[in-house]
Amino acid sequence: MHTPRAMLSVAAAAVLWTAVLSSRASAQPAASETPRMRGPMGPQVVSPEVAADRKITFRILAPKAEAVMLSAGDIPGQGRTEMTKNAEGVWEVTVGPIDAGAYRYNFNVDGVSVIDPRNPATSESNANTWSLVYVPGSDFMDTKDVPHGAVASVTYYSKSLQRFRRMHVYTPPGYELGEGKYPVFYLLHGAMDCDDSWSSVGRAGFILDNLIAAGKAKPMIVVMPAGHTGPFTFGRGGLPMDEFVKDFNGDILPYVEKNYRVYADRQHRAIAGLSMGGAHTLSIAIPNLDKFAYFGVFSSGVFGIAGGGPGGAPQGPSYEEQNKAVLDNADLKKGLKLVWFATGREDFLIETSRATVEMLKKHGFDVVFKETDGAHTWINWRNYLNEFAPQLFQ
Repeated sequence: MHTPRAMLSVAAAAVLWTAVLSSRASAQPAASETPRMRGPMGPQVVSPEVAADRKITFRILAPKAEAVMLSAGDIPGQGRTEMTKNAEGVWEVTVGPIDAGAYRYNFNVDGVSVIDPRNPATSESNANTWSLVYVPGSDFMDTKDVPHGAVASVTYYSKSLQRFRRMHVYTPPGYELGEGKYPVFYLLHGAMDCDDSWSSVGRAGFILDNLIAAGKAKPMIVVMPAGHTGPFTFGRGGLPMDEFVKDFNGDILPYVEKNYRVYADRQHRAIAGLSMGGAHTLSIAIPNLDKFAYFGVFSSGVFGIAGGGPGGAPQGPSYEEQNKAVLDNADLKKGLKLVWFATGREDFLIETSRATVEMLKKHGFDVVFKETDGAHTWINWRNYLNEFAPQLFQ
């Protein structure tokens, strides 16, 4: 009794499905119409292009622009470089050869700064974003076939500042296995940069990966916090330090020791920073010398100690006067393993570094001070990290 109905249903479904397919086919444009709907294809642009001879070619498609420049202050001798336009509207310039390393850049198109639209690699600063290019050929910071750690972007709530903040944290290879504790190294950035800078243009994760794989450095956790607590300014009396120091002591350090498997004692804590981060280091490490066995200062010192520097001379009691009791405490120096300074001879803060080192030596600190080639650049700071990290926790 049910067979005729079943056969009718199948037949009806077949008719319906044929009608649907016919409708879909009629809705498709003819092959000859497809190109007109897509429009003309523009020129294919590759940027940046790093050649085997370490020359870099930068390109941007801007056919209606009247003037385009490459802004690349990180690349030695470049600054701002005019680009030339070809018949297809692509602006281009080749620079180099350039030493191996990471470099930030952007384009200025008719007075407007823009990042490279063909390059997904970027590096943040406190108030803007840069495009990032890497020139391979460095033994200590190239991406190698070795075990790699992880760099995480970590959001936390700062009770001290009553707002959410961010830091980047490097965990070494093997940490994810969930076994054992690690020493912790707090690594601070400079003025106008941010917590992203050390792991992007600074190559900190790759530098640590390579050092650990070669047996030159102990596996460690590296915490890279945000040193700015608002828009960047050089205020009267020097850089504003208090808010970050409160955030560090009250929130960052406790957060790390609660949420990561780290040793929470002096012998397993280190801190270092470049430029503003070096001044932050001195504002944190000296008043809390019982908490840190290692501290490093890259291209920096006590701002104003040499009569200049960012913000000019400090107002009120000097750094030395404020911290005299700690500076003269012989017992605290007994557990101090390393005080390490490094600054380029062409750096505008070289006299600040020299004066700070002399002040610390006057108070009985055993300071290692390296005056290197170069200026106030990431070229030096990556080298300093590569030299400083192997000395920690040995």
